[in-house]
Amino acid sequence: MNNWIAAVQKELGLNVSFDTDAILDAARDAAHATERKAAPITTYLMGVAAAQGANPQEIAAKIEKLAKSWPSDK
Repeated sequence: MNNWIAAVQKELGLNVSFDTDAILDAARDAAHATERKAAPITTYLMGVAAAQGANPQEIAAKIEKLAKSWPSDK
């Protein structure tokens, strides 16, 4: 995983640090609360929010809270 992240950052000309576990946790929460394909869209939106200056820990916490309150179809 770390090699992939480094390669993607190099390819995109990025040099950023981030909490991999928080991103993966948010993706899991989104996938389980709604449907699997929500995971990559959610992580994309997390990136947009972070790029606009939002605090990454707050982003992850908001997504976790939203996922926990999401109505279950099960």
